[in-house]
Amino acid sequence: MTKFDYFLQNAEMLNDRFYIVPLLYGSLGLEVLTKSSLNADDIDILIPQVFITGDKWKEFKLFLESFGYTLIDEHEHTFCKNGVDYSYASVEGLKEFAGIDVCDIGIRNISGTKFMLLSLEQYLKVYQKSSLDGYRMNVKEKQDNQKIEFIRNHMNAKIRKAKLGEEKILAYIQTES
Repeated sequence: MTKFDYFLQNAEMLNDRFYIVPLLYGSLGLEVLTKSSLNADDIDILIPQVFITGDKWKEFKLFLESFGYTLIDEHEHTFCKNGVDYSYASVEGLKEFAGIDVCDIGIRNISGTKFMLLSLEQYLKVYQKSSLDGYRMNVKEKQDNQKIEFIRNHMNAKIRKAKLGEEKILAYIQTES
């Protein structure tokens, strides 16, 4: 199974038990969006803040543990199952962090499992902001800069493809006139 398959299993559980539509975040989300392998080493998932604090956190943690997930870092809300790490963080934090409103994030549905996925433009905002973070500057700066370049290249390819489509339409209109 791929990491995305594991994410979908997890998302289905979150949909069914807590009515959460999780955001697939980080490298794996960017992989899914671009259909490119970025060798994501874990699964980053953003969920409502209420589930990672207080009583809801306890319920959430017990629920995951009942399905074989092992908590490996409570501060980071990271669990492991089948050798794959799942880290949970607050989706509401995106607004303050990168200016992305949850309402502006697209929702996908695969075989009845719902999840959110950022757009290329939103990923660009996230990685540009992440590249300014102290920890990431010291540890992940090169990776972040590579992802920023990767995202820009994909955005430029989309623009070129759209322009080519416009040119074909104009050429067709001109031949029909």
